[in-house]
Formats: sequence, structure tokens, C-alpha cells
Amino acid sequence: MNSNTNSTRVWLVLTVAAVFLAFTVGMSAQVQTATDTAKGQPSHEVTVERGEVVYVSGNDLVVKMEDGTIRHLSNVPESARATVDGQQLGIHDLKPGMKLQRAITVTKTPTVVTTTKSVTGKVWQVGAPNWVILTLEDGTNEKFSIPKNQKFNIDGQMTDAWGLKKGMKVSATKVVEEPVDVYTRHQQVTGSSPPPPPAPPVDQPILIAQATPPPAPAEPAAAPAELPKTGSILPLIGLLGGLSLLSSLGLKVIRSTF
Repeated sequence: MNSNTNSTRVWLVLTVAAVFLAFTVGMSAQVQTATDTAKGQPSHEVTVERGEVVYVSGNDLVVKMEDGTIRHLSNVPESARATVDGQQLGIHDLKPGMKLQRAITVTKTPTVVTTTKSVTGKVWQVGAPNWVILTLEDGTNEKFSIPKNQKFNIDGQMTDAWGLKKGMKVSATKVVEEPVDVYTRHQQVTGSSPPPPPAPPVDQPILIAQATPPPAPAEPAAAPAELPKTGSILPLIGLLGGLSLLSSLGLKVIRSTF
């Protein structure tokens, strides 16, 4: 049996005996069914969602998601629990500002369900070598596929599907393999409370800073006062006259000498 089968496979294993119609009058057909399940290697897919509690009223919860969208969760069941700061909290324990994180784990398990049905019936129609239709105890007809090279024991003689005739009693085993994927979903909600408000400051002196006014600009220096007039021009004229006289005397002395 191949657990990776992609479609339902049905085949027929015909064993036991087949006899003619004369020996099948009053036949009582029996149907027995057995089911077997084979599981493959499971795979896991984890999705994480984060948000902040905005509003809680009764069993209604409003959460602002990480991407900025607002999600309204109505009728949250009483059994729902979130692990916040190590404590199990219900819907009525949640407070605005709490950070929540929901991890959803989806497990996919490939499974093959094998159903084995043992039937006894009369041959109604044969499509040798591929199939045969049997009439069951309740009067219904059911079609079965015949495996390749299947042999039948008919009154002690081995024959193939071509030897089956209408009215023969045949015991058969119908095997159906159906691959299915079984999904299981598990979610866990965790979170944290908002940080507490900052503590008030310890009593200590309070200093009030005062702005120092800028210094006043310096006044411009006053222009020097005009000097008073304390003399006249006559001394200067006398000095110039004296110098001219001396110059004349000097020239006369020079001329007399030569």
C-alpha cells in the first residue's frame, strides 16, 4: 500500500469458490467491513498575530493589530484564556493597553484510510477481464474491479475472469484506499501588561532659574571740547621780524669781509 496515493483506488480480490446458479438458490450474502488508518509524517505551519487591547466590554474585545487595523472580536467564550505576565486571564480580566500575541499552529497529517469489505454475491454481469457486478443479499448490485491476472477457484478448477458466468456464487474482498489530509489547529494567546506610570519625584528643593538681562550697550565717547583761545598772532609776527633782521646783518658782514 502506497501512502502517497493521490486518488481512491478500488480493487477486487476474488477468492474462495464460484459455483453454478443451481447451487445458489436461497444464498445468504454477508458483508463485513474493516477500516485501517495509516498516518504519514505531519507538517506544521505557525502564524503569529500581535495587537494591543483597545476596548473590553462584557465578552466583546477590540484589538488594534500590529499593522494598524482594528479587529472586533465579539462573543469571546468564557473558556478562552491568555497567559499575561505568567497569569491565566479570561476575557473579563483584560485591560486596555495590554499587549497580546496569538500563535496559531496548524498541523497537517497525510492519512490513508483503507476500507476492506468482504462480500458474497451472485454474478450478475461480467466485463472480463476488468470488472464484475455482483448481486448482494439486499438485492442491490455493486460493481467491482478485478486485479490483473486474478484467478478464481470454480468447483475445484482454477480459471480467470473469462470463466465467470451469470448466476455463479462468488466471495470477494473489496479494498478501498482513500488518501485524506487531517488538519488539527491549536492556538496559544500570550501577552504583557502595560508599564506602570512613572513614580512621583522625591521631595527636594526646587530651583527656579531666572534669565539674566543682557548688559546695556556702552554710550559713545563724547567729542573733545574746542580749546579756548588764550593768545594772539602778534608774538609770531615779532619772531618772524627778528629772524629777518638777523638774516640782513649776516649778509652785510659777509660782504665786508670779501
